[in-house]
Amino acid sequence: MSDNEWPRQLPAPDHGDWNEAPQSRGRVLLAAVLVITVLLVAGGVAWRLMSNGTSTPAAQTSAAPVPSSTPTVTPCPDPELIVAAAPEIAPLISEAAAGLKPAGQRCSSIVVRAEEPGVTVAAKDQPDVWVPSSSVWLPIAADRKHVFQTSGATLAWSPIVLAAPPALAAQYAQDGKTAWTTLTKAVTEERVPVVTMPDPLITTTGLLSVHGVHAAAALTTKDPGIAQLRALTLRSRLTKANADPTSLIIQMARLTDPGSAAFDVGVFPLVEQQVTAYQKAGHKVPLTAAVPVDGQVEADYPYAVRKGVKTRLVEQLRAAISKPDLAAAGFRTEPTAGGARLPESAKAMLTPAQQWAGFQTVAFQVLLLIDESGSMNEKIGAGPETKASLLRESGASASELFNEETTIGMWYFGAAAATDPAHTEVVPFGPITAAAGGKPRRQALAEQITTYRPRANAGTPLYQSVLDGVDTMREQAQAGRPSVVVVLTDGADGGTRFAMNNQEFLKRLNDGRDPARPVSVIAVGYGPDANMKALQDMAKATGGQAIAARNPADLASAMAKAFLAARTTS
Repeated sequence: MSDNEWPRQLPAPDHGDWNEAPQSRGRVLLAAVLVITVLLVAGGVAWRLMSNGTSTPAAQTSAAPVPSSTPTVTPCPDPELIVAAAPEIAPLISEAAAGLKPAGQRCSSIVVRAEEPGVTVAAKDQPDVWVPSSSVWLPIAADRKHVFQTSGATLAWSPIVLAAPPALAAQYAQDGKTAWTTLTKAVTEERVPVVTMPDPLITTTGLLSVHGVHAAAALTTKDPGIAQLRALTLRSRLTKANADPTSLIIQMARLTDPGSAAFDVGVFPLVEQQVTAYQKAGHKVPLTAAVPVDGQVEADYPYAVRKGVKTRLVEQLRAAISKPDLAAAGFRTEPTAGGARLPESAKAMLTPAQQWAGFQTVAFQVLLLIDESGSMNEKIGAGPETKASLLRESGASASELFNEETTIGMWYFGAAAATDPAHTEVVPFGPITAAAGGKPRRQALAEQITTYRPRANAGTPLYQSVLDGVDTMREQAQAGRPSVVVVLTDGADGGTRFAMNNQEFLKRLNDGRDPARPVSVIAVGYGPDANMKALQDMAKATGGQAIAARNPADLASAMAKAFLAARTTS
């Protein structure tokens, strides 16, 4: 019976004789109204009983409810299990979670969120289960007091590959093989116009790629400082260093012209699974991918449970993620042989990544001042190496670090005769992309450094050269382009007609300061005889930095620090 039938069942009221006294007629009308009211209330209760399908009346308001054609949706309760997973594996885990939901049940007890591991590490609310794209994130999380313990074997693996449109792949890959050093060479020779990488502090692709680049550079030299310089060479040439891997794939999928793709996205690292999934989708512009053989690194996907979490769903979900499903999604179900070993400590993994992420692509102006005094000919230990030979090797690597926006020049400073000038310009100041002496300025820098020979019996006019260098850079100052003087010396000021004491030097340095045209000094003290106190004073007075390389063998590391310091100068 519906509420529309209630009026038809109401009994017709007996009006009686309308000519009766008003008091009688009032009593009759009042009785009729009471009957109608009772019937309406009873009808409302009956309707609600039928709507609820129960004999127990539902909670009511003071007025009878008006039935609605739109059913009320009860909000889902809080999930029993919250899972965070790397974006590329999250869809598969979501599918496994959906399979655990009882038939006919609208709400799921498991919620899966797709996010990069660095986002999970930084989150205030931690998941119950975490499937990052590398086990290296677990100690990183532990350092932040987020403790996860792996449950069972690793779910899957996927190597880091260098991907690009086919038209560009030939510039850095041959026969399906490539290397980080090959890519770096192609970039420095301008055969590859665009290289992008994800943020290593947020993404596994970025973090493992930085490790791969450093591992590859370490294979080229025994000197860890030179290896660092060579790794930073690729960093200095990146078009973008915080690209989102998913966004790069979406951008590729939208392209229709294979030729223009090289300039739109260029070369970028991905996990192999992402390339496999892209290729299966049949996009107009395909991707060519290869694993770098000199720095092979692999993403792995552990199933990690937050300490203290106990629920049957943890193991039920893990059991629902099958190897066949992982293989079908493009993951490897066994690790790949020959990969670079990853550090176990969070600090060892994060230090180069933080350095990489903090690197700034600044259009800065730099003047290099290289000590040419006779003491640079001194041997290091019992071997044939000298301070000068180490400088030649380190300097050749350093010359590749300057990006295309750099304006640069180089002086040697040292005076052997009484009439000698304090310094000599060996590469004129100008854009690194412009010619100097009939050749590209970068090439001129490299040649000067590789042929560097100190002058026997030459003194060290350190202070005068720094004063002149700062004055020169102040004249070149431009808004938005930080000006830096990088000085490398193995001794102290003296032995020439330009000698002055430290107090006089600092007075002249401070007197020439111009807040509107700041020039910072980045000073590298090379060897045990370098006057670090003087270098620290000049750095402090100009807002720069002083870096000690007490052991001459650490020169390359010191130069890397100086280079990084110059990048952060503002």
